[in-house]
Amino acid sequence: MHKVWLIARREYLERVTTRAFIVSTVLIPVLMGGFVFGSSFLDRKSSSSSAHIAIASTDTQFALDLQREIESTPATKDAKDIKIQADVISPPGHDIRGILEQELDDKSLDGYLWIAPATNSDHLTFTFTPASNNRGALRNTVAAALRTVLLRQQLSQEGVRSGEVATLTQPVTIAQGKHTPKSSTGVAYILFFLMYMVVMLYGMNVARSIIEEKTSRVFEVLLATIRPEEMMAGKILGVGSVGLTQIAVWMLAAGLISATPLASSLASGDMAIAVTIPQMLFFILYFVFGFLLYSSMAAALGAMTNSEQELQQLNMFLVMPLAFCMLMLPVVTNDPNSFWSRVVSLIPFCSPLLMNFRISLHMPQPWEIALSFVLMSITIYAVLWVASRIYRVGVLMYGKRPNLPEILRWLKYS
Repeated sequence: MHKVWLIARREYLERVTTRAFIVSTVLIPVLMGGFVFGSSFLDRKSSSSSAHIAIASTDTQFALDLQREIESTPATKDAKDIKIQADVISPPGHDIRGILEQELDDKSLDGYLWIAPATNSDHLTFTFTPASNNRGALRNTVAAALRTVLLRQQLSQEGVRSGEVATLTQPVTIAQGKHTPKSSTGVAYILFFLMYMVVMLYGMNVARSIIEEKTSRVFEVLLATIRPEEMMAGKILGVGSVGLTQIAVWMLAAGLISATPLASSLASGDMAIAVTIPQMLFFILYFVFGFLLYSSMAAALGAMTNSEQELQQLNMFLVMPLAFCMLMLPVVTNDPNSFWSRVVSLIPFCSPLLMNFRISLHMPQPWEIALSFVLMSITIYAVLWVASRIYRVGVLMYGKRPNLPEILRWLKYS
């Protein structure tokens, strides 16, 4: 065990002292924080914009009622903080539509609503012309205000008293309860891609480390004093400790950022960015199991190859399960507790990503989480058993890459 510790210590110190490790450890939290806060800030800025529209109608009273409704409180969620100034043109002249079109071109108007009686009918027709096609929130606000004014007018015609009309047309406000989950789909996706990146990155680092030492013939010296199994265990523990160090820094940074007043002020109710303690703990646990699984496979691949080019040809065995997890993301997102979501998240090669993704979206049943760890433990033991035997022989093999019959013969060696 002392020799395993020495190899792990060497691998750990060799990597954590590099400039690339320090830069990536600091840069990734900065980029993720900037992305989250920047998108939230831009969303709030865009939603708190102002708009200037005109209402042209032959019915002056209806136009004034609509103006008051639009300028009071917005009626749509998409236009939560939008401030609209509405001008009434009543009755419109014969050339007013051309003037309004010209003001749209000059950007002095963001849109205008044309209200006119329909042909052969007592009903009104409404035509809203925006200055640009991306003003959906503005159009929704105008449409919601129209529905409210028309409903109020119809209730008044039916003899409902004005006080009752105001009560019936009052907007409904839904407050966020205390038990509303803090996590969001955005946080779940961030944790998923972070897990994907670190498992793939540090798994391949194990294989590259083996290839580098095979190329320099350092193995021939090391194997005089240490067994191949101990060397493989030391490399996996050392590189895994580097990953745990980096993840611990990232999780600590995420916890500190989400606890700041800036996060609370920038994050709206639909975009909670807080990372909870259970999410951090499960992320670390699933990283440990995922790293052990994929790094064992990577160690076997590194022992079978002699160059980076050969490793790239075989890394499909690592990429394919991770790519399958990526393809199953829409299924899990649509219903985290569906039959197929449960099945794929219990597959040992997918559990580190998909079960952790389900936990971030909606906590599964405890027995599902426990079963995923049991299945991963069995699979890790089997993969380590196979990888250690391939590693024992392949670490000293040079030249031609072994074929499948040769690898099967290696597994029979004691």
